[in-house]
Parts: sequence; structure tokens; C-alpha cells
Amino acid sequence: MIPFLDRFQAIFDRYGMELIVPAVNERLEESQILEYAGDFDATICGDDQYSAEVLKACQPRLKVISKWGTGIDSIDSQTAEELGIRVYRTANAFTIPVADTVLGYILAFARRQPWMDRAIKSGLWEKLPGRSLGECTLGVIGVGNIGRAVLERAHAFNMKLIGNDIIEIDPHFLRSLDIEMKSLPELLSQADFASINCDLNPSSYHLINEQSLKFMKPSAVLINTARGRVIDESALINALHAGSIAGVALDVFEVEPIPTGSPLLEMDNVMLAPHNANSSPAAWEHVHWNTIHNLLEGLEISHDIEKLRYDDQAG
Repeated sequence: MIPFLDRFQAIFDRYGMELIVPAVNERLEESQILEYAGDFDATICGDDQYSAEVLKACQPRLKVISKWGTGIDSIDSQTAEELGIRVYRTANAFTIPVADTVLGYILAFARRQPWMDRAIKSGLWEKLPGRSLGECTLGVIGVGNIGRAVLERAHAFNMKLIGNDIIEIDPHFLRSLDIEMKSLPELLSQADFASINCDLNPSSYHLINEQSLKFMKPSAVLINTARGRVIDESALINALHAGSIAGVALDVFEVEPIPTGSPLLEMDNVMLAPHNANSSPAAWEHVHWNTIHNLLEGLEISHDIEKLRYDDQAG
């Protein structure tokens, strides 16, 4: 929201809110938030690190955390609950743009457009071998809202579909797209493309590691638009160097922004993006307003957010 804050300043002024706007490079670390501990009653945050230490230091003032977005893995929700801090988010906020991004990566690797574009612009007339998506198997790790949207899109391309999740998935949905649920080793060993679409939690931290990468085919491509720490990045780099997998597309990283010395930056079979799979003006607009709505709700401030939004759009 920060680049567009002028649009919303009148709303905060209307409810008598003084804003603290730190300089943010992707997210605030614990030490940066602690500089403001005790100075604010509510926060609108991205993936800022609201750890147990931070939450306790922000007491007794902090009452509400309104997450701009969906994932709240950077917030110690258990500690927040114990301290009586309300945590809000916008569920299902970026399902469509993230699912579209995954399909974009699959198409790019299957049809080889980025590589042919680079080659022909450098003076090479080289016809690279591609694959039809109907020849390929897609494995989706995490069959939640985004995972389901990815599978629905891939079904339209006639891909063979397999999924993996730690919870039971609606059998009707699985039958409707002819999806087979598999164990993680089975999925990784069968998939031509493996898309990570799970939450980050204790069960998924470094889910993709040295051992699990060994199950993948040398011709397979891994795609991560979920959370960087689902992958052990050093193990991934080793697998790419060894040719154990064919390529990877990463929108998220263990450390963000990605360190300038990362070997991933020099690899030709790697596609990278700056945690931008959620890019969609329509989705952003919805999240802007819902985040403000959640903030006011958490502070128990009476409001008419729809009228405020209408007035903003009208004027």
C-alpha cells in the first residue's frame, strides 16, 4: 500500500489515525519493528517478522495486525492469540494471478520461448525442442485455493494431473479433473513440472530438500510461487549444478531480496521474479480496501468502507 498511501490518507485522517511509515525494502525484520515497539496500536503489514519477541515488546498497545495479503506465516499467531492481538488477512486474495503465473512458467519451459528469444536476439537461429503440455504431467504440492486453480488451468491444456497434500481433498473436485493424489516421493518422481502451492508451516519448511530432490526426473522443472523457505535453496542449487533437475522457476526465496551473490542469478535454466506472482491491479485494489476494513474492524471503529471506496472511485 505504501506507494499508493496518498489515496488512503484521508481515510486514516477521518478516523484520527496517525501513521508511522517505516522505510521498507521488501519486509521489516524483527530488529526494525522493535524500533517502533510500544508506539502503535495497530499495524498494516506485509511479510514483516512479527515474532513472539516482537509481539510481546509491542504490548500493551498493539491490538490489531491487519495483513496485506493472505499468508500469515511471518506472524506468530499463537503468541498473538495469547496476548489478545487480533490477526486479520484477506483470504484467497491472489489465487488468480498466482495460478496464471504458474501456467506462464510451465508454458515458458515447455515451449522454450525465453531461450529462443535470447538466442535469436544474439544472432543465433536455433530451433529448440519443445513439448506440448498434453504430453506432460503436472504435480501440485498443496491443493488449496491456488493449487486447485493451477490444476484447473492445467486441465484445460490436457495435462496429466497429480496432487499432494497433508489434508484430505474433496473427492468430487479430484474426480472432476481426473486428479490422482500421491505421496510426495511419488509426485516428484512422476511430474514433468512440480508446482509448490502449499502454506509455509512446520510441516512444509524445507519440504524440498536434498533427499526429496533426488526423486525428481532429470528432465523435470520445479516451480515455487508459495514461500521461499519451503525449499532448501542450497540443496536446490546443488541439484541444478549436478543436472539432477532440468530447471526451476522461483518467485520467492529463502532470503528476500535474493542476495546478489546467489548462484541462481547466473544459471541459464533458472527463471526468477521478485516475489511478484500476486501482480494484478484488480487483486491489489481488493486487498487495499479489505485490509483497511479489517484494521477498522479490529479496532472496533464503526465505518462504512463500501461508501468510502465508492467515494474514492467516484472522485
